Amino acid sequence: MSEKLIFLPVLVQIALTFWLYIALTRAKSRAQAAGQVDEARRALHDDAWPEPVQQINNCIRNQFELPVLFYALVMVLWSLDTAGALAQLLAWLFVASRLVHAWIHIGSNYVPARRRAFTVGALALMAMTLLALVGVFGA
Repeated sequence: MSEKLIFLPVLVQIALTFWLYIALTRAKSRAQAAGQVDEARRALHDDAWPEPVQQINNCIRNQFELPVLFYALVMVLWSLDTAGALAQLLAWLFVASRLVHAWIHIGSNYVPARRRAFTVGALALMAMTLLALVGVFGA
């Protein structure tokens, strides 16, 4: 299996982030058209927007938390020639957890379910970190 395939889940994660930006733009346009925005406060205050806009905006913020570690770990694994099948499986597990997390976040926003998805992703990243350490120390 080609180690370059480790970049496919990265591209899916990036696509998720862009999709959320598109969803945010559409939600903001709908909110403005419906007169649901406090125009005087919208530039600096998230609460000037209705909750659906805030949910998507918060979800986008989450795409720059754990996923930043994911991007770095993928590059580390690939540069150490340790981006094989296990690393790729973990990368896909992480991205799947982010897709589920985003779906929950912009949908029901049920925090216990969101936390479970977050935890799966965090554990996948921890395992990827261990693989990187093995690659560094050659064990």
